[in-house]
Amino acid sequence: MSNKPSVVLVHGFWGGAAHWAKVIVELNGRGYGSLHAVENPLTSLSDDAERTRKMVKQVDGPVLLVGHSYGGAVITEAGDLPNVVGLVYVAAFAPDAGESINQIGEWLPSPALGNVEWDSDGYVWIKQDKFHESFCQDLPIDEALVMAVTQKAPVGSIFGETISDPAWKKKPTWYQVSRDDRMIPPVTERRMAERMNPRRTIELDASHASLASQPGAIVDLIDEAAASITQAHHPLTRAARNASAAHPAPGGLLRREAG
Repeated sequence: MSNKPSVVLVHGFWGGAAHWAKVIVELNGRGYGSLHAVENPLTSLSDDAERTRKMVKQVDGPVLLVGHSYGGAVITEAGDLPNVVGLVYVAAFAPDAGESINQIGEWLPSPALGNVEWDSDGYVWIKQDKFHESFCQDLPIDEALVMAVTQKAPVGSIFGETISDPAWKKKPTWYQVSRDDRMIPPVTERRMAERMNPRRTIELDASHASLASQPGAIVDLIDEAAASITQAHHPLTRAARNASAAHPAPGGLLRREAG
């Protein structure tokens, strides 16, 4: 039986759970047997967080939450459940309490901001003919075309919704920065990562769609997070820590004698 945690993947704007396709295949190949990808409605932050919580609650045992793009805001809001043992951010938003994506966007404008448009129903889209250059310039044109045509647009009001109690203040975190991101400026990603004080931050020469262009590197980070969590929650590891605390090594005595 695998001792790996369950992995719950949370997509962002302009795509659905299938954006994780390559990551899912790679995780499965590395022995992760409990994999789940949330299909969020993108109707409100509260709706998306609740959908994610419901999926996490269906999973027995520890869960590693992984969020891409806006999915980072979702796991920040939904990651307070007791069986969530870690958070991995993939070129993702990580708002603080009372902070919205719009407010983070004011730090530095997105290079692709001009390629995003609202429709008459209040949904926000990336212009199809600008999708490749904006979202996934390091993917083949045909793959980008499919993403553009099948993009899942969020309701525009989500951009102004704020986080209540950030899970990253309570749970261990890992962060991936995309150096060539045109949706979230890399400088912004680094700033969000730094204030979270993650256990590890990696940088990739990748677009915003690093989960699709560099799935192996993303799974390396997930794997590292999972290994850290597994070690921390393994019963033998906890027993060893407890024994060490109860019977400390006589280092101090030996040092005094040596002096």
